[in-house]
Formats: sequence, structure tokens, C-alpha cells
Amino acid sequence: MLIYKLSVGSRSKYWRWVQRFAPGSRSLNEINPHVDQWEAEGQFPAHKVFKLLGNAGFLGVNKPVEYGGLGLDFSYSMAVSEELGNIRCGGIPMAIGVQTDMATPALARFGSEELKQQFLRPSIAGDVVACLGVSEVGAGSDVSSIATKAVKDGEEYVINGGKMWTTNGAQADWMCLLANTGDGPPHRNKSLICLPMNLPGVHIARKIEKLGMRSSDTAEVFFDDVRVPRKNIIGQEGLGFTYQMLQFQEERLWAAANTLAMLDNIIQETIQYTRQRKIFKQPVLYHQWVRFRLAELQTEVELLRSLVHRATALYVKGNDVTKLASMAKLKGGRLAREVSDSCLQFWGGMGFTSDLLVSRFYRDGRLISIGGGADEVMLEIICKYMDTLPRK
Repeated sequence: MLIYKLSVGSRSKYWRWVQRFAPGSRSLNEINPHVDQWEAEGQFPAHKVFKLLGNAGFLGVNKPVEYGGLGLDFSYSMAVSEELGNIRCGGIPMAIGVQTDMATPALARFGSEELKQQFLRPSIAGDVVACLGVSEVGAGSDVSSIATKAVKDGEEYVINGGKMWTTNGAQADWMCLLANTGDGPPHRNKSLICLPMNLPGVHIARKIEKLGMRSSDTAEVFFDDVRVPRKNIIGQEGLGFTYQMLQFQEERLWAAANTLAMLDNIIQETIQYTRQRKIFKQPVLYHQWVRFRLAELQTEVELLRSLVHRATALYVKGNDVTKLASMAKLKGGRLAREVSDSCLQFWGGMGFTSDLLVSRFYRDGRLISIGGGADEVMLEIICKYMDTLPRK
């Protein structure tokens, strides 16, 4: 029986490392002053920001040293994810997460030496911007239903189709593309392909305007007879669905971890505001319901943090944490809504203004229950591992 134990010593080791090297000590100070401007413009300068992070070593924390990474285990990447939650918006951390834990894990694990040199090394250095091409108009959480095809033609694939809701898509230099490369069963006919975005036939149809995550560019991309060398396939042909499911473990853990600091910040800023704001001649915080509710919310955040740390420790030891990662993703998305909604209420009319962190996270955090697998999909995965799905 596997027993999880995260000692105070090991946890403090991660945080000493974060405090010394992670973006919170340097890079956040160069990002946060510009967040309001980038939110208003609807896009942040990804190449500039990623190069800043690449120079600091934080785009390849758990990637191999021989490709410019730090060679640390996944727990350090999660520590950075938590720290990135201190960026005062959701869009920029999400874009960074795509580069580090969504578009590159399969490449680092299964890609050829040539592909790693061509795509992984510059991604770790921050010289290029990556995006992940999985979701389509008719296939979001249901990955097996994607329609984009890559047909063999000699030593090339000819790709036709399109991808939707592509984070970093308007600025990306390459895409980790999931496409159908055969006519077999939907879970065994897909492959991951490294696709340069400057190839003929790659069209950025539009940059999508969104409810939240406004500083992150999200694109709809079409492929019209795009030719890619067959050597650009990651790992074995036909195993793309499996590789993507493995990537989802890291993506969902990363997403849950990234909410933690933001949730803490929302609660703390609400405490400060309600201590100052008065109603009926006393601070709002003095009303029992308010402080009790904030106590409940902080307790929920700590429970989520424990779940994330437990799942991470098991994953580092080589265990399948699909169930726990799905639980963390589910809880993170729902808690983001619960915390932002409850705290916004305590801000009163100020909470309904768009320039406050609480209102921004109210918008940005809503995506957590949708992107990377909707809540309902997480519940189905959990049910599968609990053996409660209907028998066929």
C-alpha cells in the first residue's frame, strides 16, 4: 500500500528553492507592473516574457539538462506553478503553463533527438513560443472525436483540419498537434506532431475575444494541405492519444497548483478590504458570517493544496495519478468559482468594477472548470477509477 508523506523538511526544501530562484523573486516584478496594460490590449508579449523566464531557467525546470533544462523532478515544476499564481491575472500563467507542462512533456519524454534539439531546446530557452493543438469546434473535452487528419504522402504528412481555443496560437512558433494519422479505432489512430506555425497552409483565422484570460491570446487555426516531415512525429505513430492523456496528468495538476496562490491572494485582499470597509458603523469583517465564510474558504484552499501535494509526490514516484489529478482539477475549478464569487460579494459595488483582482479572477477562474477537460469529464474519469460507470 502506498503511503503518502510530505514532510515539513521536504516541503521547505522546495520553497527555499522557489524563494531563491523562482519568478516570484525576479520575473514577477517585471511582469505584474504591465498586467493591466496587457489585459487592456488583449495580449501580452509572449516572446519577451518567455525569454525572461527562459533566462531564469523556469521553462524547463523538470526537463533534461542536456536540452537546457534544470533536470529537477516534477515537484519543482509544481512549486513554480504555485508561485506563478502571484501574477495578477490568469492569462499569463496559463500561457506559461502551456509552454512548460502542456505542449512539451510528451516531446521531452518520447521525442527523437532531432525533434528535441529543434523544438524542445529553444522552448526551454524561451527563444520560441509553443502552443498545443488538441481541441476543435466539435471536439473539446472529447479528445477521441477530433477530425484533423494527417495523411502520409511519401516522407511527409499532409495536414487538413483546424484547431480551436488554441492558447498562444496567435504568437506561437510551433504547435504540438494531435491529428488522426490512420483509420483505426479512435484511441489508436492519433499521433502528436511538431508543427512549425510558419509553414504554408497554416492560417490563423482569428484571435478569439474571451470572457476572461484577456491577456492571453487564443486563436482559431486552420490547416490547408500543410506539409510536415514524417520525422516530426513524437514517439510512435498511433500512440498520440496515449501520449496526450499522459500530458493531461501534468496539465491538470499544474492547473490546480496554479490556482492556489491566487486563491490565497483573493482571500487576503478581501480580509484587508473588509477590515477597512464599514457598514452599520463597524467593519464588514466584524460580522460573524463574513469572517466565518472566509475561514471556510481558506480551509478549502488548504485541503486543495494538500491534495495537489499528495498527487505530485505520488507522480514523482512514478505512479498513475489520473484519478487524483482529475480530482484536483475538479476541485480547483469549483473552488475558483466559489472563492471569487463569495469574496466579490464582500467587496460590494467595488467588486463589480473590472480593475480589481477579485473581479479579474472571477472572470479568469471560470475557465478552470472548462479548459483541459470540463468538470463533467473529470467526474467521468473519477467514476471510472471508482468502478461506478454503467456496464456496457
